Amino acid sequence: MSSILGREVSVHKAELVQLDAYWRAANYLSVGQIYLRDNPLLREPLQRAHLKRRLLGHWGTTPGLNFIYAHMNRVIRSRDLEVMYVAGPGHGGPGVVANIYLEGVYSEVYPEISRDVDGLRRLFRQFSFPGGIPSHVAPETPGSIHEGGELGYALSHAYGAVFDNRNLLVCCVVGDGEAETGPLATSWHSNKFINPVRDGAVLPILHLNGYKISGPTVLARIPRSELRELFRGYGYTPYFVEGDDPAVMHAQMAETLDRACAAIADIQREARADGFTRRPAWPMIVLASPKGWTGPKIVDGKPVEGTWRAHQVPLANLDDEGHLRALESWLLSYKPSELFEESGALRADLQAFAPSGDRRMGANLHANGGALLRPLALPPIAAYAVTVPEPGRSSAEATRVQGGFIRDVISKNLNSFRVFSPDETASNRWGAVFDVTDRASVAEHLPTDEHVGPDGRVLEMLSEHQCQGWLEGYLLTGRHGFFSCYEAFIHIIDSMFNQHAKWLKVSREIPWRRPIASLNYLLTSHVWRQDHNGFSHQDPGFIDHVVNKKSEVIRVYLPPDGTCQRV
Repeated sequence: MSSILGREVSVHKAELVQLDAYWRAANYLSVGQIYLRDNPLLREPLQRAHLKRRLLGHWGTTPGLNFIYAHMNRVIRSRDLEVMYVAGPGHGGPGVVANIYLEGVYSEVYPEISRDVDGLRRLFRQFSFPGGIPSHVAPETPGSIHEGGELGYALSHAYGAVFDNRNLLVCCVVGDGEAETGPLATSWHSNKFINPVRDGAVLPILHLNGYKISGPTVLARIPRSELRELFRGYGYTPYFVEGDDPAVMHAQMAETLDRACAAIADIQREARADGFTRRPAWPMIVLASPKGWTGPKIVDGKPVEGTWRAHQVPLANLDDEGHLRALESWLLSYKPSELFEESGALRADLQAFAPSGDRRMGANLHANGGALLRPLALPPIAAYAVTVPEPGRSSAEATRVQGGFIRDVISKNLNSFRVFSPDETASNRWGAVFDVTDRASVAEHLPTDEHVGPDGRVLEMLSEHQCQGWLEGYLLTGRHGFFSCYEAFIHIIDSMFNQHAKWLKVSREIPWRRPIASLNYLLTSHVWRQDHNGFSHQDPGFIDHVVNKKSEVIRVYLPPDGTCQRV
């Protein structure tokens, strides 16, 4: 056994050594993707001809993502966990791709990216290259439901994924730059909606590396005591792992992950044995490590590791012989000859360090939710028809009728269908759903509350961002849902809709991605006439935004009313 800070760590020294080797392999492959087009294992001296002509990619966040991924592999194996990995930091693509390649999933999905020298060369060449793959985690990345190009949605996607997924744990890495966005700052409150009896768990890991593109992050520049109290105020139990010595950090992280996973297991065990009784303080981790950890420390006399200069490409002028040799030293510092066999495959004992089968995070079944999708059980639609004997003689509200239909859909699909709304379920005339379910909340309940409870199927939070993000996470992991909102305020998530539509478009072109259920909106208002609420509540323009997409991705339905002429 090993020990750190006077406490026994539940991991043997040999396993810590193996952890470090696996991490070094992921770091090597990450740097290789950014820089190399040939000589993938540096078996000859590095030359300019081996480098990409244009250097693109982001190094700064990557070693931290690799560190977390390697440690999650250990706890998955030791505890037989079902884990999905959500990488919030924007351009952590090389790290996630490297890890999915190391565990073997990438070569199974893309056989041309084989586990040998030629496969490594192709892996490096395709990164951030026309006809290749993006520099961020994307639909092309196995194991992913989250595209990190636009920041702010990682945590809401993670929580959406675990609703009604009682055996799923989502490790959600939140970048400290991403943490400054409004949607992410709000999404910490998602823990007030998780019922440990029926839902899975999210383990948020705030990756505190100190800098955005060219300046410091807010959360890195407040006292640790204040940061600790911030997360306690959000309702979490925060654990801190902090430092820059890899040996010490591996021991700290191993101990901390064991404690966090044990706490999650205890929360779920108690709730599932005794029923829901109280809102738990779920664990979360703050990982404070240098930006660009293990990369160049000084370049041209200026500090790089641990500063904003590590954000993208630390060594950018490779026409300079000094930079070229510095890159070679950086790559060789990971000791690739100790990590990869003569064939180019990862050393056999390191391959065994990763979980097997669908316990590998890149192969998690929920990350290809269409493969788990089951059709909704729907009541006969004709039963909800409104009789219109002649135009103008019937009085009915389309949404009130629809509310009865949604009520019955909920009743027939108690584990795979949810309603999401920013406090507008009742005002949008869907009140019938409260005949069969409540608004979900595990926070304090008062005697004056109506239709509020821990088992509710309706998720209401006065944040369109959270409703959209939760629903996306729910759909991307193979379930169904409906988002009810006022049409003037759905514009708040214009960009989120756009990103989801892009995901769907790209996914249609990837053979192994299975189609997911549609993201359904109910938009209500009175177009350009809202005398009681005024101009602020008038704007049907979201439909204009939607219909710019191709018909393979979107549909718009406008309901008839009681004045329609029969044909």
